Amino acid sequence: MQVEITYRPSYALAVVSLDPGESVQAEAGAMVSMSPDVAIETKAKGGLMGALKRSVLGGESFFMNTYRASAQAGQIMLAPALPGDMAVIELRDETLMVQSGSYVGSSDGVDIDTKWSGAQTFFAREGLIMLKCSGVGTLILSSYGAIHEMELAAGEGQTVDTGHLVAFTEGMGFSVKRIGGMKSTLFSGEGLVVDLSGPGKVLLQTRSDDAFLSWLIPRLPKQSSSRR
Repeated sequence: MQVEITYRPSYALAVVSLDPGESVQAEAGAMVSMSPDVAIETKAKGGLMGALKRSVLGGESFFMNTYRASAQAGQIMLAPALPGDMAVIELRDETLMVQSGSYVGSSDGVDIDTKWSGAQTFFAREGLIMLKCSGVGTLILSSYGAIHEMELAAGEGQTVDTGHLVAFTEGMGFSVKRIGGMKSTLFSGEGLVVDLSGPGKVLLQTRSDDAFLSWLIPRLPKQSSSRR
C-alpha cells in the first residue's frame, strides 16, 4: 500500500494506491472517491463489543469500512471531516496512542482498540479515551491545522494543551492537570494540559477545534424567542 498526502497542510487529502487484493480500513465518511474495481465492506470492527467500546468511549464510528482492490490495482482517496493536515505513520511492531477523531485509516496488520487513560483525565474531553493503534503496517492520521512532530529524548518533557494533542508513543510518561489555579483554568483561555515525558514521539496539531468553537458559538446569530 502506498499513500501520498496532497494539498497539505490546510486541506490534506490521502491518495491510497492498493496492489491487487490489498485492502485498507477507514473511518466511516472518510472516503472521497475510489476506482470502480475497489470493493467496500462495512462491518462492526472488532465485533459488537469492540465496536461499541470504540464508538461510545473512543468517539469513533461504530462501523468501519474496508476497501479492497480486486485482481487489479486500485485507488481510494481519504479525507478527514475538519480542514487540516494528515500524516502517514509506519508502525513497526509498536503502539501509538491517538486522540479520538484523528484516526482516518490503516492497513492490514494494524489493530485499533481503545484504552482508558486513567481517572485523572476524567474532565479532559480530548484525553478521556485514546485509540490504541498497534502492530505492523501503515496508519493514516489527521489533524485540525498543521501537524508538528516532536521527538522527546529520555527524561525530556513537554506540556501540551489537550486540544492540540494528536498522538504519542505508548509508554511515555502521561499526566493531565489544570494549568495554574481554578481562576486560570476558567478565565485564561487555557484549561487542562498533559505533561508528557520521553523517550517517544509526539504529534501536535496547530489548531484546536474546541478553541475554534469557543470563538465561533458566541458569534452565531441568536434565535428569537418570539415568532411573528
